[in-house]
Amino acid sequence: MSAHVARLLAGLASTTTRPTPPIPALAAVIAQAADPTLQGVIGRARNVVVGLLVALATLQLTIAGVRYLFAAGEPEQLDKAKRGVRAAAIGYGLAALAPGLVALLRQIVGV
Repeated sequence: MSAHVARLLAGLASTTTRPTPPIPALAAVIAQAADPTLQGVIGRARNVVVGLLVALATLQLTIAGVRYLFAAGEPEQLDKAKRGVRAAAIGYGLAALAPGLVALLRQIVGV
C-alpha cells in the first residue's frame, strides 16, 4: 500500500513541476495589452465598449423579461417590459456596429 501511495505522490509531483502551455487566447490578450500604439489603444477601448454594451444589454433584457413575467396582464408593466426589450435590442445593435464604426473612424482619421 505504501509503495502505491509513493508512486501516486511521485506522479503528482512530476505533473506539477511541468510548465503548462499558455492558452492561445490569453497570449493574444497579453500581446494586445503590450501594444502601445494608437491602434492598439483604440482596439482595446473598442473591446471595452463592446463588452460594456453587451453586458448592459443583457442586464436590460433580463430585467425586461422578469418584468414581463410578473406583469400579470397590467398594461403599464407590459409596456415597460416591451420598452426594456427594445432598449436591449438597441444595445446589442450598437455593440454589433461598434467595430465597423471604429474602422470608419480610423479611416477618417487616417490611423
